[in-house]
Amino acid sequence: MVLQCEMEYAGGEAHEGWLRSATLASLSELNGECLELLAQQARATPGSVLLAEFARGWGVLDPPARQRAADCLYLLLDAGFAVPQHWRTHTVRQVEDADGDPYAPFFTVPAAAEVAQAVFTFAWHLSRCQSAAARLLLGMPAACVFELARHTLGQVRTLAARHPRWLRPRWCAHPDMWRQFLGAAAAGEATALERARLRGQTLLAAEARLPAPLGRIHRNVPDGTAEFVLAFAPGG
Repeated sequence: MVLQCEMEYAGGEAHEGWLRSATLASLSELNGECLELLAQQARATPGSVLLAEFARGWGVLDPPARQRAADCLYLLLDAGFAVPQHWRTHTVRQVEDADGDPYAPFFTVPAAAEVAQAVFTFAWHLSRCQSAAARLLLGMPAACVFELARHTLGQVRTLAARHPRWLRPRWCAHPDMWRQFLGAAAAGEATALERARLRGQTLLAAEARLPAPLGRIHRNVPDGTAEFVLAFAPGG
């Protein structure tokens, strides 16, 4: 879906032509916050395979390399953007029991609440003002864009406050993608970085075709440690 959206507009103007410069600047700033959140969570959760990959790559990046990573042309966190029931207006009106939320949080550090507010608000703004950009930069289907655009700002803030646990990193099923992506950012080679970004985009498109995730289930593994696995709802 992300790739389809990119192809849909590639025949006209280049990204920089139809995407507003302020939008790209805001995306880069937000990606910087997302990467810092991942770094904080990696320090708090050293046993995670994905976060261990991230920490190894992040720790060797100097400020210019971190900026290259943040300049990715899509958001580096997901909030279930392709899950239609997240964005329907009745979701905001529901009085929910926190224990009934099927999503186990990936992010447990305090900064997750603030980043969730920024991510949800950015997504809402794009959905209302630049729907094509929302599809490309967030990996959001047109139907989800339409639903989110119907919200008020207050409703979106309420969603973010209730559901920071919807946040998760891109490429959860492919920790090696973070190694490739951050390694390319560290090297500073334009070709390698573009290759990593495109591979990441391809993985996002493939993930968007999976059934909608319900959340992560805690289970024990043979070595006595524990891990979380994604659970999916049939039919998407």
